[in-house]
Amino acid sequence: MLAKFLTEDHRDCDDQFARAEAAASDGDVAAARAAFAEFEANLAHHLEMEERVLFPEFEQATGMHGVGPTAVMRMEHEQMRSLLGQMQGALAAEDLDSFLGAGETLNVLIQQHNMKEEHMLYPMAEQALAASAGPLLERMQAL
Repeated sequence: MLAKFLTEDHRDCDDQFARAEAAASDGDVAAARAAFAEFEANLAHHLEMEERVLFPEFEQATGMHGVGPTAVMRMEHEQMRSLLGQMQGALAAEDLDSFLGAGETLNVLIQQHNMKEEHMLYPMAEQALAASAGPLLERMQAL
């Protein structure tokens, strides 16, 4: 349940990111800004669901505080936020080449990150949090 929901959210974010990249590739700054704003907001929500609900609950259930998969995921979330800032700056300057360059780096990071979550963290979380999956999902969706 948790894994399916979060994996589907990854795919939604991927689709939004692809729209922003396509608009930038077409040279449409306004469309790139609009698509990127949507992507950025949804990615921020996804990261918040993980950092405020899933990760703390997983760490509590497993005793893995500050170590293990959630520590790695948090570090990668910060790298993503840094790249998002670079992309935002590039859009503000209407520098689509820089936007696309940072976007390429972000895309690689996100795809690698998602694979780790989907194949390692989420299955571990489903097992560790099976008894509370429904309420956790509700808390994530309420953010």
